[in-house]
Amino acid sequence: MADDLDVMEAPRTLTEAVTTSNGPVRGYHDDRLKVFKGLRYGAPPTGHARFKPPSPPQPWTEPAQAIAYGAPAIQSGLAPGERRTSPGDPPAPDEPASSEDCLFLNVWTPGLDQPKRPVMVWLHGGGFANGSGGAAMYDGGNLARQGDTVLVTVNHRLNVFGYLHLGEVFGAEYAQSGVAGMLDIVQALEWVRDNIAAFGGDPANVTIFGESGGGWKVSLLMAMPAARGLFHKAIIQSGPGLTAKPMAEADKIARQLLAELGVTTPQALAALPTEAISHASVKLPGEAMRLYTPVLDGKVIPRHPFEPDAAPLNADVPVLIGTNKDENTLFLFSHPRFGAFDEADIARQAEAAMGVRGPALVAALRTAFPDYNDTHLYAAVGTATGMWGNSVKLAERKAAQGRAPAYMYMLTWETPVAKGRLRSPHAVEIPLVFDNVEKARNFVGRGEGPEILARQMSAAWLAFARTGAPNAPGLPKWPAYDAKTRATMIFDLESRVQNDPLPEVRQVLQAP
Repeated sequence: MADDLDVMEAPRTLTEAVTTSNGPVRGYHDDRLKVFKGLRYGAPPTGHARFKPPSPPQPWTEPAQAIAYGAPAIQSGLAPGERRTSPGDPPAPDEPASSEDCLFLNVWTPGLDQPKRPVMVWLHGGGFANGSGGAAMYDGGNLARQGDTVLVTVNHRLNVFGYLHLGEVFGAEYAQSGVAGMLDIVQALEWVRDNIAAFGGDPANVTIFGESGGGWKVSLLMAMPAARGLFHKAIIQSGPGLTAKPMAEADKIARQLLAELGVTTPQALAALPTEAISHASVKLPGEAMRLYTPVLDGKVIPRHPFEPDAAPLNADVPVLIGTNKDENTLFLFSHPRFGAFDEADIARQAEAAMGVRGPALVAALRTAFPDYNDTHLYAAVGTATGMWGNSVKLAERKAAQGRAPAYMYMLTWETPVAKGRLRSPHAVEIPLVFDNVEKARNFVGRGEGPEILARQMSAAWLAFARTGAPNAPGLPKWPAYDAKTRATMIFDLESRVQNDPLPEVRQVLQAP
C-alpha cells in the first residue's frame, strides 16, 4: 500500500470558474498553464441522434470540472472501450475508454487574462477511422508555453458513425449523415469562436492544423461554407485532401452496410448496439480506412477542396503544407516483407500507380535516393505518388489563387529508432511540432537531434499561427511557394531552403 501511495498523483489545484456558452467550467493549474480537459461542446450523438448533425449540449449552471480527457470516438471496427494505437498515435495514460458520446475538446492556455493570444486548433490523425485529440504526443502544454498561444485539441465522430451517407436511403432527415464528423469539427470551431476569449485566446486569429487524416480534415474545411470565418490560417501535415467521396459511392456503401446489418428503417438502425454497427462496418468489401470518409453532398461540402483547382471560398487563408521524406515506411514496417521487397515489387507498384510512366518514376527515384535499398525505394514510390505528389499539387493550386501565400516544407531528418529503417516516416514530425520529444523518445530516439528539430519546427508553426508566415529565429528566410521557384523548407539538423526538391520525380508525376 505504501508503494501505491508513493506513485499517486498529487491533487490538482483547480482554476477559477470560466463562463462558457454551455455553462461554467474549472480546469487545473499545470506549470504556468491553465489546462481544461474534456470540455463538452456537443450533446451525445447517440440513439436517434446517431448519424445526424451535432447539437449543443444541455446547459449547466454549476461549475463542471474539466480535469480529465473526454472519451475518444469509437475506433473503426472496434467495440466501445477499445482503442487502436500506433507509434504515431499512442494514447495518453489518462485517456478514457472510447464511446459514441465523444464530442469533447481540450484547452491549454497561459492565462485567462484575455490578451488575445493566437489560437491553434489541432485535428488528429488516424484517417477518418481512428485516433483522438487525447493522444500523448498531442499534449498542448509545451507549444502553449513556448508561443504564448492557446492550444485546442478536438474529438469528433469517426468511421461509420461520422461518415455513413444515409440521405439517399432514409431521406432528408439524414441528408448530412455522410458529413456528420466534419460538422462536429465545425461545431467545435464555433465553440472556439464563442468562448476562446474567456480562455485568453483571440477568436479572430485561429489556425487549424492537422496531420494525416487531420490534414485532410483541414483541407475539407477550406471548402466548407459552414466553416468560413471560423479559422484564419491552415496547416496541412502529411495529409493533402484534394477530394471528398462521390455521393454515389457513399450511397452504395450505405446500402451494403444496411443489408449486412439486416435493417431497413432509421428506427431499427438507431436501436442497434454500438458494437453491432462497428463490427459490421468493416465486413464490407474495400479498405476499412477508406470506406467511410466525408461525402461530396453538394451542400455542406459543395465541391472538392482542391480538385480541379483550389476552392475559392478561403482563398484569403494562408496555408502551410508539407510531408516527411519517407512517409510510407511507417505503413509498411509491419509488413512481413519489409526489408525484402525487390525490384519486381517496385515495378509492379509503380505501374499500378503511374501506368506506362512507372519505369520513369522508378528511375527518377533511384537517381534521387542512390543509397536506398529496394524496400526504401518501394516505400518511396508510395510516398511520391501519394502524400508528396498531392501536397505539391495542393500547394501549386493554392499559390495559383494569388490571394494568400502557401508555404511548403519537407522533413528529411531520419529517426534513429528501429535501427534507422524507418528513415523519415509518417507522423514523426508530430512530437517535433508539438515540442513533445520526451513523450515520444520511442519514436524519435535519444540524443539532441530531435530537440534541435523540435525547436525549429515548433517555432515555425507558432510564427505562422501568429503572423501567417512561418519565419522564425534559427531558420533561414522561408519564401512563399509558387510554381516558378517552388521554394521548400528542408527541415534537418541544419535546415535550408531548396527550390524544387526532387525535380525529376515531380516532372514524371506531372507529365501529361
